[in-house]
Amino acid sequence: MLKEGRRVRLAVDLRLAGEVVPAGGPGAETGAGAGFLALAAGVEGTVERVDEDRPQGPEVREYERLKSLLDDFGHQMPPASRRQLEERVAELEPAWTAYLERRLRTTVRVRFDNGFVLDDAPGDLFVPA
Repeated sequence: MLKEGRRVRLAVDLRLAGEVVPAGGPGAETGAGAGFLALAAGVEGTVERVDEDRPQGPEVREYERLKSLLDDFGHQMPPASRRQLEERVAELEPAWTAYLERRLRTTVRVRFDNGFVLDDAPGDLFVPA
């Protein structure tokens, strides 16, 4: 499991290529420069940040909103309104279930012992050190 402050090891060889831009500066003009960096599997570092994301679609957001409304105020609603709300929640339930079953996307920022920093890297590139 990836957590901030934990030591990790790169599980695969990486080849990073792209534009070279100053850190914190504006992006380079297209074609202004290119860089290449190779990191070998086994390079160790420390996790500085972990971001987990499971993108939500509009149906998932609507399910959360309506389910919360039903749970909090359903007992106070007129029977016809409550039934309508329950039906709509039931219609959206498959989208909610699919959302929960979708794999959580984890990205990390790792500072390697050699000083390099890899940001927004997929978490599955690393194993505990």
